[in-house]
Amino acid sequence: MRDDRSVTDMVTRARTGDQQAWDTLVERHAPLVWSICAQYRLAAADAADVGQSVWLHLVEQLDRLRDPAALSGWLATTSPHAAVAVLDDQNIHDENAVTAEQGLLTFERHAALRAAVAQLPSRSQQLLALLTADPPMPYAQISAALGIPIGSIGPLRSRCLRQLRAHPAIAALINADAAPTVRRTVQPTGRAA
Repeated sequence: MRDDRSVTDMVTRARTGDQQAWDTLVERHAPLVWSICAQYRLAAADAADVGQSVWLHLVEQLDRLRDPAALSGWLATTSPHAAVAVLDDQNIHDENAVTAEQGLLTFERHAALRAAVAQLPSRSQQLLALLTADPPMPYAQISAALGIPIGSIGPLRSRCLRQLRAHPAIAALINADAAPTVRRTVQPTGRAA
């Protein structure tokens, strides 16, 4: 796991104009931005434009980051927006736009989930990490690692999942997925019906 204090310290120093801290932030997080560009299958020049846009936006927003330790989540949310903007500028076909939109929604969901998990108590975070390990970790090993009885793992897991579902960002996603989609049509006058 990344040392959140280190990220917080670098963001704090970058806010005060520390060039070395800024360079370290970019170096550490550039692979994340590039991987998102790769998922959108952007040409190298377009990916460079997205990267430049994301870093410029971060400079503008650096003082407004509420949780500097969550910088990766901020980048994972901002980079797809920038990628979609590049794709929109290219007037891509609707089929590709739908794919880009789905990718953006996926990244937004992942960012919301990371934010919700970060709000859980440390022990709950540890339990969820062990339960979602790849390859799967047997309950006996989880029990030994956390020092809890095997029979407590299931109920603790259920409690963690309830807490995640109650997080405002996750609840909003759940409600959005449950809401029926309303299609709008555009009349020849340009007004929506």
